[in-house]
Amino acid sequence: MSPEPLPPVAPDVLAEAVEQLSARLRKKLDAAIEGCAERAARAADGSLDVRFGEDALVTLRPGPSGAVTEAGQAVCTCLLAPRCLHRAAVLGAAPLADAEGEAETGAETGAKGEGAADTDAVPESPEPTTGRPAPPRSDANTVTPGPAPEPSEATPPTPAQVRAATALWEAAAEALAAGVTAGGAVVQAELLRAAHTARLAGLPRAEAAALRVVRGLRAARERGRGQRLGDLAGAFRDLLSGAAPLASGTAGPGLAPARRTYGQGGSLRVYGLCREPVLSATGYGGVATHLVGPDGSRYTISDVRPGGLSRARGAGSASVALGGAVLDHAGLARGGLRIVGATVSPDGRLGAGRGVNATPLRGLDWSEEPAAALFAGPVGEAVAAALDAGAREGDAPEAALLGCDVEVVGAAGEYLVARVAGGGPLLRLRPAHPHPELPHAANLRRIAEHPGLVLRVLGRPDLDRAATLRPLAVGPVPGESYTLRLPEEWLGRADLGYDRLQGSHFPRAADAGPLAPVDAVPDPLADAPLWRVRRLLETGVAGGRRAVAEAGRGADATALLAPLRRAGLGGAAQLAEALTAEADRRPRDAFGRLTDASADGYARAWLASAVHLAAAERSLVAASWS
Repeated sequence: MSPEPLPPVAPDVLAEAVEQLSARLRKKLDAAIEGCAERAARAADGSLDVRFGEDALVTLRPGPSGAVTEAGQAVCTCLLAPRCLHRAAVLGAAPLADAEGEAETGAETGAKGEGAADTDAVPESPEPTTGRPAPPRSDANTVTPGPAPEPSEATPPTPAQVRAATALWEAAAEALAAGVTAGGAVVQAELLRAAHTARLAGLPRAEAAALRVVRGLRAARERGRGQRLGDLAGAFRDLLSGAAPLASGTAGPGLAPARRTYGQGGSLRVYGLCREPVLSATGYGGVATHLVGPDGSRYTISDVRPGGLSRARGAGSASVALGGAVLDHAGLARGGLRIVGATVSPDGRLGAGRGVNATPLRGLDWSEEPAAALFAGPVGEAVAAALDAGAREGDAPEAALLGCDVEVVGAAGEYLVARVAGGGPLLRLRPAHPHPELPHAANLRRIAEHPGLVLRVLGRPDLDRAATLRPLAVGPVPGESYTLRLPEEWLGRADLGYDRLQGSHFPRAADAGPLAPVDAVPDPLADAPLWRVRRLLETGVAGGRRAVAEAGRGADATALLAPLRRAGLGGAAQLAEALTAEADRRPRDAFGRLTDASADGYARAWLASAVHLAAAERSLVAASWS
């Protein structure tokens, strides 16, 4: 009989269980966690049991949400309970439950909570990274969010928030110094306790950043499929860069935001742009339908629930849960709505409040306004604006949709090469979601078979890669002969995550123009020696400060610093040298004995190098779009 999956556990419940252990039991915790999930069995009363020998039985009784949210919902029969190793081990083996409001601040799950029917969830990004709300855009290639409150003067953090951020910084610095190899359950519990304190102090974004780090540490230690050290390094950078100004009491706008609030948007008219499948690593699936208003404002309606891949595939044709609307998401993506009593979040998410009423409208072709404005301006300016917004906000949001007309060059390795119309840059087109059961990749392969094809593409620029666009939908270019020929009912576009392109949708080969040879697109990120700094930072995430210290000694230091200086990257070399020196610092006490160096200085040196690297890479990415 296969084991039952353990229910999610609230971060504060796990942190409290670990804190109650004695020092001797804490040393045994990581070993005790191994194998707990395989021993879970469902009891007759619906609870979940994990047995440790003959004398200890841990029982989990999740609450109505399906998660263990209170200490009393996890009990053990041994004499040391509740301060026992068995109970802490089972809680440590269970997945982390979403914190209250985590999805509302851009967490990775793409859903608000266990079992919730979320119509306002965030679609997950294509790589195993977090889905995040998109920032305002005013250029011609993007659409701007719906009505939002006017920005006000930033208020300084309260004393409670400063204390919470200080505790979070200290816990994150210790976890970074330990690295994945030593970042076991005890280190993770310290981060979880600090995250809980941040939530109580009203810092939901800081809490969400800490939970992303803990999940990343867990996945890396378990060698989870799809886990990348670069993702964990980015999570550490976001956590430390957010906690540092809060801890100093000088937080600027956006560093300690309130949870998403919905305001009255009055009467709205919105028109569908495309659908995007939502599939998260934590078992949620659904759809996000992107909309645009008459003034170019962007809106989204999402439907994300537990269910994974099957839910993501089926939700594309599910009914829209908004004010009694009779459309499904497939119809809304090519149609429109008139909404009375609309509730709109600052980032353009439409809520399904009790007083909301919606009636269908005729859809618009991409060649009609306001959708046509998406494809009108220079792509380089749109990407530069997205990169600048991410740099200002620290916890960089996912890029807004970008539209452009392209000519297909052909397949080059694992991506499709296309050139922006009008002599624009060469782009890499990659699947918006890599899951093989979703049609993104198959549709791009079909398009790659028609070099010279002219397309209108709506997608999301990948801000971590040079000149890379992840298309969500494609359509024909008006006035071009060698372009797509889609069915009339598709209203001039195909959603690459749901619609499958067929041979009849493409023009005859005889209509193709002269073809150019397919070459790999130049990659300034790969060509620059900045990868050496990235590898050093990821080495620190994996092996802790000791690994960084080893990388800064002897020939390794020369191999790291000399190429950076030859390439004119003196700032990167200086910060990398300071990081390795701090990692290798070995202070002594008054008697000459070695003492443990503080993690604070090491964390600051690592963060300085990480922030500089991110800025340098942003510059290279922006240049690749020009």
